[in-house]
Amino acid sequence: MNKRFVSPPFKIERTTWIKPSFLWMMYRSGWATKENQQRILAIDITHQGFSWALEHSCLSHFISTVYSSREEWQRVKANSPVVIQWDPERDIYLNKLPHRAIQVGLTPEAAKKYINDWIIGISDITELAQTIKSFLDKKDITQGITLLPEERKYPLPEGIIEKLGIK
Repeated sequence: MNKRFVSPPFKIERTTWIKPSFLWMMYRSGWATKENQQRILAIDITHQGFSWALEHSCLSHFISTVYSSREEWQRVKANSPVVIQWDPERDIYLNKLPHRAIQVGLTPEAAKKYINDWIIGISDITELAQTIKSFLDKKDITQGITLLPEERKYPLPEGIIEKLGIK
C-alpha cells in the first residue's frame, strides 16, 4: 500500500474531505459496502496541518454570529482554501445524534499541502469496519463498541472556536 495518495486515482482538482468521525464515515460508506466506498482509510496528519486548515477555513453556510453579513461570508468563502461543514454525528447504529461532526473540505490549494506535507500515515481500516459491523449484525453491541477507535475532543484556540461557529 502506498503511504501517500497517488494520481490517478487521487484527483487534486476535486475537493478533498477530512472526516474525523469514524461513525460518520461508517454512515457515509455503509460500513464499507457502498459502491466506490468499500475501502476505509485512516489518515494521520500533523497537528500543524490540521490547525492550518481550520485557521484558513470558512463555514459552508452563513451564520450571523460568525459573519456580519451574507456578503462578508460570500467574500470570505470565495477566498478560503478550506470549507467547514457540520453534519449530524452518528451512533453505532448510524442514527443521528443531537451534536454535529466536522467535515473539513480542502480545495486544491489546501489539498496539495495535505498530500505533500501533512500526511504522516495511512492505514487501511476496512477490516476493522467490517468486524464491528459483523458484531452489530450478531446483536453483540458490547463487542462492537470495544473496537471503535478512540476519538477525543480536539483542543481549539478561542479564535478558531468562534470562526467554526461552535457555541
